[in-house]
Amino acid sequence: MFVLELTYTAPLEAVDAVLKEHVDWLDEQYRQGVFIASGRKHPRDGGVIIAVAGDRARIEEITADDPFVTAGVCAYRVTEFTATKTAPALEAYREPL
Repeated sequence: MFVLELTYTAPLEAVDAVLKEHVDWLDEQYRQGVFIASGRKHPRDGGVIIAVAGDRARIEEITADDPFVTAGVCAYRVTEFTATKTAPALEAYREPL
């Protein structure tokens, strides 16, 4: 499992100019079962995504295709972790140590 932290590297006007494309990209990752939660940070200087994938290389490929990245308006920090405890609704994502 991965925590993806987005940090805007451009003014909000530039971020908003590609927001629709970013949301379409998010929707596709949800359809593929890669993303399980996402949203804006407060204050609005980026966002957070919780993702699942086979390995970090796959996550890095996915984030490289984010329209925010290709437009140069955000940078990603990727943190991999082992979800050994979850809420019951997320039991399918639990991993043994």
